[in-house]
Amino acid sequence: MHCTNFTTLMIKRILLSVSLFMSLVAHAQNGTPSIYSFYGIGEVTFRGSVENRSMGGVAVFTDSIHINLQNPASYGGLKFTSFSVAATNNKTRFQTNTINDEAGRTSIDYLAFAIPVTKKFGAGIGLMPFTSVGYKIQTSASETNPANRRYSGSGGLNRVFFSLAYNFSENLSFGTDFQYNFGEIETSTLATIPGVQLGTRELSLSALSGFTVNTGLMYQRKVGKKNRLYTSLTYSPSTSLKLDNSRFIATVLITANAETVDSETEVNVADSRLKMPQRFTFGAGFGEERHWLIGTEIALTSNNGFANRFSDIQNVDYENGAKISLGGYYIPKYNAFSGYFNRVTYRVGARFERTGLVVNNKDIEDRAVTFGFGLPLRGTFSNINLGCEIGKRGTTAAGLVQERYTNISISLSLNDRWFVKRKYD
Repeated sequence: MHCTNFTTLMIKRILLSVSLFMSLVAHAQNGTPSIYSFYGIGEVTFRGSVENRSMGGVAVFTDSIHINLQNPASYGGLKFTSFSVAATNNKTRFQTNTINDEAGRTSIDYLAFAIPVTKKFGAGIGLMPFTSVGYKIQTSASETNPANRRYSGSGGLNRVFFSLAYNFSENLSFGTDFQYNFGEIETSTLATIPGVQLGTRELSLSALSGFTVNTGLMYQRKVGKKNRLYTSLTYSPSTSLKLDNSRFIATVLITANAETVDSETEVNVADSRLKMPQRFTFGAGFGEERHWLIGTEIALTSNNGFANRFSDIQNVDYENGAKISLGGYYIPKYNAFSGYFNRVTYRVGARFERTGLVVNNKDIEDRAVTFGFGLPLRGTFSNINLGCEIGKRGTTAAGLVQERYTNISISLSLNDRWFVKRKYD
């Protein structure tokens, strides 16, 4: 058994990326500036791989070189050992009826590794931030409210997964993700009165942990001489996370250069369990393999029983959510010997989502258009994927905030054949 020089280089890059990713997770990177990450356990930032995200989130087909993170059945279609890492730069503009503001973040999206074990089995492992908290809000004193208040939050929920897939036949595959969730969320409120040097700070902490599962099916069949019909199903049952909660009330001395805790008292708050919603997706697509595809996907989320970390958060409810995605790709000629842009993958899509979050009796909706490119690396099966997502979340009605955002994503997908027995030494 031999590994190529490229394989050795790939292993080194995997180890380096794992170390970087674990370092970022340990320091609780903030992957969102969204005001709405205040609620629940933060904003769900994971929307799949850059390749699928560039098509509005459509992930209905298997691919021999790209890791499909949304349906574990896809690992059965891999022909190459694959490693992928991605990052996103976010720019968000906030708008209310009276003010405008801007914020931005850069974060690592995921790190994943997958391997075709046999012709029947495929497996994968990975790590990703699943939700993120990253808001900062400041309000000024008024006639009805004499205090200035500053609200901030950080942290989120991370997910480690191990996936197995089995091919029942050339057309049908089944897979399961076994997921362990962990993370910490910290939220803080600082209240000060103009002219008074002492302020009051409330600090709330939650350590989250728990297991979840995601199962998937993929089926494809040939239609005519060249085209294929693709279908995809996934189901995540409702499970619960354990929350170890704590809260501290402190008196803070405020000077021109610093804020110093003068005294701090721990307040007894109960630990809790948070019910994670069940989720069902169905998708279908049609196209010619390695040439073009158009597909659509519907995701339904049951938020019954979902809640905030603490029971004293008001004016928020949760209802069932739904997302509709539409997208596809086009490759002029994947095996062209000349003309680099003939081998580029062009992707486009759109999505509309009712998040299930209701604030001040207003549904929080999220919609976006997406596009991207898959750029092959010469002499290899690897590629660089670029994606752009331009969207809008929320509303200015009922005293709420509308967020207009742009996400620029990049992923590196390294692919090679491992454990190939050479005929000649």
